[in-house]
Amino acid sequence: MVNEVTDADFEAEVRGSDLPVLVEFTADWCPPCRQMGPVLRALADETGDRLKVVQLNVDHNPLTTNAYKVLSMPTFMVFSGGEPVKAMVGARPKRRLLEELDEVL
Repeated sequence: MVNEVTDADFEAEVRGSDLPVLVEFTADWCPPCRQMGPVLRALADETGDRLKVVQLNVDHNPLTTNAYKVLSMPTFMVFSGGEPVKAMVGARPKRRLLEELDEVL
């Protein structure tokens, strides 16, 4: 399951998570972001016990978006121990995303 996070709960849901967290910085107007929806749901189902997957809408959550200097969508950021440990920009197939996540998980 992919949950949506906001500026208000980012600290608790992402930085305070016991699990590593993959955050997709997304926007409603972004076709590659929409393309990643099914990929992220499949990824969340597959890695649910060891990775939390969330989305943050950049248009509705400018504080977090600006704090992490996100300029392109989709941007994926992996947080571990409350800190960002990897960032990736652009849509990608699930297989490639899993390979990139294996480096940090």
